[in-house]
Amino acid sequence: MKILVCISKAPDTTTKISFTDNDTKFNEDKVQFIVNPYDEWYALVRGIELKEATGGTVTTITVGGADHDPIIRKALAIGADGAVRVNAANSDAFFVADQIANYAKANGFDLVLTGKETINYNGSQVGAMVAELMNLPYVSIASKLDIDGSNAKIERDVQGGVEVVTGSLPMVISCAKGMAEQRIPNMRGIMAARTKPLEVVEPSESANLTKVVGYELPAEKGAVKMIDPENMGELVSLLHNEAKVI
Repeated sequence: MKILVCISKAPDTTTKISFTDNDTKFNEDKVQFIVNPYDEWYALVRGIELKEATGGTVTTITVGGADHDPIIRKALAIGADGAVRVNAANSDAFFVADQIANYAKANGFDLVLTGKETINYNGSQVGAMVAELMNLPYVSIASKLDIDGSNAKIERDVQGGVEVVTGSLPMVISCAKGMAEQRIPNMRGIMAARTKPLEVVEPSESANLTKVVGYELPAEKGAVKMIDPENMGELVSLLHNEAKVI
């Protein structure tokens, strides 16, 4: 089974965010970047688990410049067999999805896995776009995936329960919490990653359908009023007269 896992670069969650060029560009200066956790912990690790159980290969694909290579090497250290980097800026979700879909179609993958979203944009768009562009079935926010031959059984959390979906490969699945447990690269994996193939390909012709108009930081939290737990009357009065519904 040939598995393609979509990997993206994201700022570490402890990073203090700032912007440049009149708040139209993210300031990457002194920012520590990591593999997007949903891509790494769930999509990549589950892909590796399936490979270990049934055989086959796991290839990662990333759309971005050479500055993405360190996070790609980490994915290789965790256990991917090879990696592809489409040498292009990844500022638009459709452009990224189109590049992934074009590569996947040309190379005959049985399964395409993505994280449910990136922690920097939270768009949750790329997986669905890839499936549409490839004309494949798509299951979003999957928490469990089992493969038996060419048949897939997927579970996803829904309000009040768990939904079970079945289908035939090939398909595209976005992965959420519960899909797998995080793996930490060991020294053997780190050393092996240095010699694993990282293929750089030029982008296919595609469109950027959106552009960033500007970024804005969330408003700072307002002052907090401490209420004596015995003074319920004051609490009720404040909720009626001062509390704001957002």
